[in-house]
Amino acid sequence: MLTYLHIMRRIPKLLKPYTTLQLPQTQQQPLTTHQLKSLVLSHYSHGKFNNILQNVVALPAVLLTACHNLSASARLPGSRPLLDSVSARFSVESMCREIRENRFDVAASCVILTGNGSPLGPLVLPNLKLKVLVEAVRMVLEVVYDERFVTFCYGGRVGMGRHTAVRYLKNSVENPSWWFRVRFNRHRFGNEHVERLCSVIQRKLNDVVLIGLIKRLFECEVLVIELGGNSIGRGFPQECGLCSVLMNVYFDEFDREIQEIRLRENRESREMDPKLVGSSDGGVYYKPVKVYAVRYLDEILLVTSGKRMMAMELKNSLLRSLEVDLCLDVDKVNTAIHSATEEKIEFVGMELQAVPPSVLRRPMTEKAIRARKKYLRQKEVRAMELRNARQRNRRILGLKIFKHVYKKTKQSDGFKFDFSIENEVREIFKSWADEVVQEFLDNIDECQEWHRKLSGGDFLSLAHIRNQLPPELIDAYDNFQEQVDKYLNPVKARKAIEEEAERMRKEEEERYAKGTLEDLTRLCMKVEAPIILIRKAVKLVGFTNHMGRPRPIEFLFALEDTDIIKWYAGIARRWLDFYCCCHNFKAVKTIVSYHLRFSCILTLAEKHESTKHEAIKNFSKDLKVYDLDGNDEVYFPTEKEVKMMGDRNLSDPKPVDGALSLAVIRLASDEPPTPCIAHFCDNTTRVFYRVRLLQKCLNINPLDKEKWVQGMGTIHESLDQKCLPLCADHIHDLYMGRINLQDIDCASTKALEEFHSIQNPNSRDNIKTIIKEL
Repeated sequence: MLTYLHIMRRIPKLLKPYTTLQLPQTQQQPLTTHQLKSLVLSHYSHGKFNNILQNVVALPAVLLTACHNLSASARLPGSRPLLDSVSARFSVESMCREIRENRFDVAASCVILTGNGSPLGPLVLPNLKLKVLVEAVRMVLEVVYDERFVTFCYGGRVGMGRHTAVRYLKNSVENPSWWFRVRFNRHRFGNEHVERLCSVIQRKLNDVVLIGLIKRLFECEVLVIELGGNSIGRGFPQECGLCSVLMNVYFDEFDREIQEIRLRENRESREMDPKLVGSSDGGVYYKPVKVYAVRYLDEILLVTSGKRMMAMELKNSLLRSLEVDLCLDVDKVNTAIHSATEEKIEFVGMELQAVPPSVLRRPMTEKAIRARKKYLRQKEVRAMELRNARQRNRRILGLKIFKHVYKKTKQSDGFKFDFSIENEVREIFKSWADEVVQEFLDNIDECQEWHRKLSGGDFLSLAHIRNQLPPELIDAYDNFQEQVDKYLNPVKARKAIEEEAERMRKEEEERYAKGTLEDLTRLCMKVEAPIILIRKAVKLVGFTNHMGRPRPIEFLFALEDTDIIKWYAGIARRWLDFYCCCHNFKAVKTIVSYHLRFSCILTLAEKHESTKHEAIKNFSKDLKVYDLDGNDEVYFPTEKEVKMMGDRNLSDPKPVDGALSLAVIRLASDEPPTPCIAHFCDNTTRVFYRVRLLQKCLNINPLDKEKWVQGMGTIHESLDQKCLPLCADHIHDLYMGRINLQDIDCASTKALEEFHSIQNPNSRDNIKTIIKEL
């Protein structure tokens, strides 16, 4: 409450314009995050947010912000103002009136797509107007709940994606002993779950109209939350961004229960004998019992460093809470406790295992050590060759300078120049002299030889001789000997070298002892890409044959050369982005650089009825293409680029499932220009792209675990054979994976029969012939 009063004092002028429907100043531009948060907080009183739908969501500025979020990845530079693009599709003011008066018809804003024999049933898609409303509700609920979620809640939150969860596992989890992943049987949210979700929302929001809207969205199947499947958080058109927020709200009570268990275990561990905690005297190492948890949407991972019985009690307690309190169908057979060191566990599409630190930082093999020594010798030889070349060039240049000076001096009484070069020549000779002296002083053997010659057997060091000589001579001799000892005596240099060698030896021994001790007393988290599943996916799509060698993909022959390369590039870049944090990232690089690259080359060669070598000669191994101006463009990651890739710490990379199971075939038509169906795109196009889904092309049921790739999601089959009018810019972004089908108004897609109805009556047969050839 104090925080609320403090905010209200600071922003009274900012909140006043939002209380009315007319927003002349802010309606033109979307709200910032701070403005939206302040607007939502202004309706907080007595521990609840009041009438959020009618007072916040129904504002034109909020709806315009929702439009901005939907079009953020689809808007092109140089487009007209967003408000003009939105007004060309629907009236924001009338939509605000419908929301405020609770007259918005959800059912009329839905489009039902039916698939031929689809086991998932029809697909309900919202139109663009309903998408804006759903996005506005998501934004508001995110402001209300995001800061109230626990720290291990990932997915559906800004900056809390898959890679953030993986970084937490790698950096924070220590000495795991047992773990288990909660698995659900595949089921959707029913009426019971929706009622419970609404009751949870009502604890924080006093808004009957918003609760009614959420129920209508579930009734019309615009919102579909399916647990145990592979369609959440992957950018498929059948999912909705609001589902992730609602799922986090639904699991929030369960998350807080886990948080209490974690705090209790940590508190009991701190109550142990403080002399024992962190002590290593006498070879005793205390490992405190800790519980770690990570939840990414419906994927729940529990890790414990205690005994197996403790893990079993924890599992039974949590499963009871999920089944009784949350009314969820848990797969008890596959929710099993595994040893963290002996068995791998799959989480967020990656494989986890507890290993000693030496596994993550492997020592150099003998072959690598020999190669390093060889490299250092070659480096030393090259440095010597450069040094000899510099000395040779200096000698030649010096002789030329002296020859020229001698010649000019002999021919005339002196030089007559308009400028002076004495300083430049002096600096050059000074730098040469400094380098020569430094190279000589670095050679200990040469210094020792000259020190022996200049200081040994000199009669001036005898006392009866020194008494007979002038003091000036004796002082000069002593000064000379001091300089000889200072610069040429190798004792100090040898001693420094020996001390440095001894220090390095001790550091190596300490490092080895510390590494050995860590291997015996500490376990770290190793994250790996599921190479077996990736290779199965590569074989399923057709990148490789039964022997694992690259092969061409026939159904891509209908695409342009540039589109073929873009399709391969989109899959390659998504794989590299998704698995860049894995320990075996090098294996993923090999799949991209070899299997995908040469499959693309073979596809281009097969399309043009040429050989692989001719295709490489034309496109190069980097798969370069040329635009109309003759400039080369590279879409596929080059071999050098792939080699230099590493962990880029992406917050939530896009999975490859959508790009891998989707291909769009270009179809030309003589229809009038059609608007591009990317969100709020102002371009028009005459080109349609027909959707072809992988599971339909291969005639495989994605639910068949033996034939399909485990954990690989699929686009709803109702979109198969649908035609997408997309402009050149957005089809490029779709191929490259910069946008997905969620960034497209799939409710505006045309069926193949609608696409046949064009102005030329003979074109129906032509298109049928084209499709038959494809």
